[in-house]
Amino acid sequence: MAAMANKAQRAPRRTEALSRDVIVQAAVAILDAEGEEALTLRALTVRLATGYGAIYHHVADRDDLLGAATDHVIGRVVADIGGVADPREALRAVAMGLFDAIAAHPWVGAQLTREPWRPALLDVYESVSANLHALDVPERAVPDSAGALVNYILGVAGQNAANARALAASKLDRETFLANVAARWAQLDPVRYPAMHKAGRHLREHDDREQFLAGIDLILAGIAAVNHT
Repeated sequence: MAAMANKAQRAPRRTEALSRDVIVQAAVAILDAEGEEALTLRALTVRLATGYGAIYHHVADRDDLLGAATDHVIGRVVADIGGVADPREALRAVAMGLFDAIAAHPWVGAQLTREPWRPALLDVYESVSANLHALDVPERAVPDSAGALVNYILGVAGQNAANARALAASKLDRETFLANVAARWAQLDPVRYPAMHKAGRHLREHDDREQFLAGIDLILAGIAAVNHT
């Protein structure tokens, strides 16, 4: 009787076919909901109602799974801008796509630089480089130009995602947080901190995405000025 009871209490096994894509999508869901530390093979077997053997048939280990999840998220960003004909607009689109993807999936930013040989980061560099070529940036200048753009994108997007997590943990809404910062900046010595003293007046209307895109435009303008003078 006890054996029958234990058998009845076991979690049901999945009946649908298991694939690498299904596993990766489940991993993305865990990462988004609970963060990188929550992604374990044990958690994945529970979510997918399967065993370790079935998981290992499709992924080598946890690192392979993290990399595949990152490839999945970033691959969609690169694919989405494939139809943008104008190279400048394509660069702006990939920048905003990555910014939004890292905001929605904060774990992606760190993972991109952790394994720079995986398709996710390579595809980003290829897309950026191809569009710089289309803007007539000289071959010798493309690596540095692409590096400047990608480093800016990943740095600002990653910082924005970290700020969002910190804000969520503080229990403050964004408007209240910005109002508090603006009030503190208003109290700064205008002689020692003239720029920040003035910036506080406009902080409440600050838009992270607009400021990010303004930075992209400045970098593109700089690349054009340096290479076409």
